Amino acid sequence: MAQFETGRTAEYHRIFQQFAWNVPADFNFGFDVVDTWAADRTKLAVLSLSEDGEHAEHMSFFELSRLSDRFANVLVDLGLKKGDRVLIILHSIPQWYVAMIAMFKLGVVPMPGTVLLTAKDISYRVNRAEAAMVITDLDHVARVDEVARQCPTLKHKLVVGDKAPGWVDYEAAMAAAPARLERGCLGQVSPADPMLLYFTSGTTGQPKMVLHSHAYPLGHEVTARYVLGLKPTDLHWTISETGWAKAAWGKLFGQMLVGAAILQRKSASGFSPENTLKAMERYGVTTFCAPPTVYRMLIQQDLKAYNFTLRRCLSAGEPMNPEVIKAWRDGTGLDIYDFYGQTETVSLISNYEFMPLKYGSVGLPTPGHDMRVVDENGVELAPNEEGYIALYLGGQRPPGLMMEYWRDDEAMAASFRGDFYYTGDRAYRDEEGYFWFVGRNDDIIKSSGYRIGPFEVESVLLEHPAVAECAVVGAPDPNGVRGVVVKAFVVLAKGLAPSDELTKEIQDHVKTSTAPYKYPRIIEYRQTLPKTISGKILRRELRAEK
Repeated sequence: MAQFETGRTAEYHRIFQQFAWNVPADFNFGFDVVDTWAADRTKLAVLSLSEDGEHAEHMSFFELSRLSDRFANVLVDLGLKKGDRVLIILHSIPQWYVAMIAMFKLGVVPMPGTVLLTAKDISYRVNRAEAAMVITDLDHVARVDEVARQCPTLKHKLVVGDKAPGWVDYEAAMAAAPARLERGCLGQVSPADPMLLYFTSGTTGQPKMVLHSHAYPLGHEVTARYVLGLKPTDLHWTISETGWAKAAWGKLFGQMLVGAAILQRKSASGFSPENTLKAMERYGVTTFCAPPTVYRMLIQQDLKAYNFTLRRCLSAGEPMNPEVIKAWRDGTGLDIYDFYGQTETVSLISNYEFMPLKYGSVGLPTPGHDMRVVDENGVELAPNEEGYIALYLGGQRPPGLMMEYWRDDEAMAASFRGDFYYTGDRAYRDEEGYFWFVGRNDDIIKSSGYRIGPFEVESVLLEHPAVAECAVVGAPDPNGVRGVVVKAFVVLAKGLAPSDELTKEIQDHVKTSTAPYKYPRIIEYRQTLPKTISGKILRRELRAEK
């Protein structure tokens, strides 16, 4: 650890030095957290809003406990057992929580997926993880049915909110299931057992599988207590879809650990800044977290026209522009605190209310995480020298760190080197120990809170007959809203010429072949692409031209 000056840093030193992880030998998030809070039958767990924010459905911890017990019995009746994988694709609705907590109780491993997944995406995930079941809504039934015959391990399909031929009906199954679940009915789960599986984008292949253990929720103690600063009386809102790890960060584990209530809103038709601000005011949101893209849209509204009860605002996922922070502070009187982490981890670095805030910095290490900037060999670098962000594992392994990149020895070897976990991101530390994010070591594009792997987009682009070669990078949004957008450099097939019509055709092809948020909003046509002698495309040169 770097040495800090005295003053307000004393509180940080005290917390960091005294913090110790507590991982019980027997821990199950569903039973030990949700059911414990359920002892107070009135305590609010989740407040689910309609898309316009006019209607709210309240679900207490007691109701969540009972409903998750019942749904666990639905899964048991279907034959699901500890260790089975289940792809779950649902909007921000109460049933997502019911299904997730039920699977945690049983030791079944949920695989949350974004609602933007295509049939091809679904097929890849089910087959790669050998999933036994899909839980989704009517919007995705046709996509699953399109590829179901190509998925030999897929035995069960359950639809929420409607009926579909060949699918188990959620409501009917719940009505027929026993109301109570006995703990350990399918075998006790330990903190070392697999609990949760996320797919995360890569640049040299298909999405990797990030496997977390049942100890993972305990890692979010630092996310909740020190990063978000949550209290049992808070109503917290994180803008995130249920398919991303950000939901685990901001809509599930840390909040329920401390007993804070969670607000979520179904927004199938897109983000509405006005509805968001109205909901924050109407329902009394006290803590709020959103990607910079959301804040850029919110500051376009008259913030002073609202009577907020906010006390803490946060952001993560991509660099936060200081001008946005200033505009938000002018409108609300509150700063935006940036923090850093990954799908593979909990919050590793953060800004704190009791520490000086340096705009543009992601802050200081969170308690329980020995974060360093190192070179390829694990040698810690001097202040202001750029290197790799790495987590030192020489002591106790933090519970919030993933178990592994499942079934991917190459990715494991690249990330776990010696006593370090290499995040793949680059940064430098200043003389006071603050981290300043530089960028991803690979080419991951972070746009509007999404992580997009260029390989996935390029693979789809190359399926179009007009595309001979291509390279995808992140580029500044010319409209200034999304921060970064996907830009594709395209070499056309022989005899073809660029046109607006062709550009739209290629963009539409990407939208229909993979998740729509991945499509290139900018396409630039080239005669050739910069390459190494071995033929590898030099994306860094293309990024420099943007």
